Amino acid sequence: MGKLYSAYYWGFFIAVAGALLFTSCNKFEGPQTVPAYLSIDSLILNTNYSTQGSAAHEVVDVWIYVDDQQIGVFELPAEFPVLVEGKHKLEIRMGIKLNGISSTRVPYPFYQPLIYEDFEFFPDSVRRLGNIETTYTSNIVFAWLEDFELYNSISIKETTISDTTIKQISLEPTPEYRNYAGVINLTDEKPYYSGYTFSSFDLPKQGAYILLEVSFKTNNFLTIGLIPRGYDKQPLVILNQSDEWNKIYINLGPKVTEYYNAPEFLVYFETGKQSDVTKADIQLDNFKLIYRPN
Repeated sequence: MGKLYSAYYWGFFIAVAGALLFTSCNKFEGPQTVPAYLSIDSLILNTNYSTQGSAAHEVVDVWIYVDDQQIGVFELPAEFPVLVEGKHKLEIRMGIKLNGISSTRVPYPFYQPLIYEDFEFFPDSVRRLGNIETTYTSNIVFAWLEDFELYNSISIKETTISDTTIKQISLEPTPEYRNYAGVINLTDEKPYYSGYTFSSFDLPKQGAYILLEVSFKTNNFLTIGLIPRGYDKQPLVILNQSDEWNKIYINLGPKVTEYYNAPEFLVYFETGKQSDVTKADIQLDNFKLIYRPN
């Protein structure tokens, strides 16, 4: 899995991201010293494909709350202690790497948390939840979906200085990746790609949650950013090499708020062939531009 480097390091959830990560649980009031244990294997995301796109995700940890008190953040698969017994409220939130950065792990705001009002904890015993399931929350907008499934109908176009185009390629279908993806190929003869979304987007300002989800597999870097209408392009992240399909959640909110006078925004993509790569093969899929209205 390749490293991901952000072009800027501040974003929403800063207060949340500053919380303690990967801790064991804090003690609750009372004399209990023998913990109960929870075990979670992985997450399954269920989507309505026609309106919400693919079920591919990159949830890396779970944020655990008991009686509305945070007790810890645990990397999946996880087995961890909780110093309570009997029935309590249990809440599980799904954690991601914001902008692909390990140090900015946050609860993903658009996945429905799992809430058990009367979850029973047994001291010195493991409750195994296995593969937990979630969905997107209902109060969000999918402003842009691109899965490359429609032939000759890609919603990204090239600039006049681009050497090549983004094309449709076939995939071996899986529940997360269907029949097709997009690919950008670069060679010594055609070493540069520049493109942007056909549509521009009127995005909410003032700190609204706005995320761009992208699945990718590449042997060459790719820059992704925004073009505020009337302003120069603004880079957000650079994707580096990834031998397997990976997914990134890109935080657009701060940059959109910074350009609050811009009426609309385009998403752009830009890359040049690296000197150590004979032929660049940049595969992309499952674009989702998602926000919660103000």
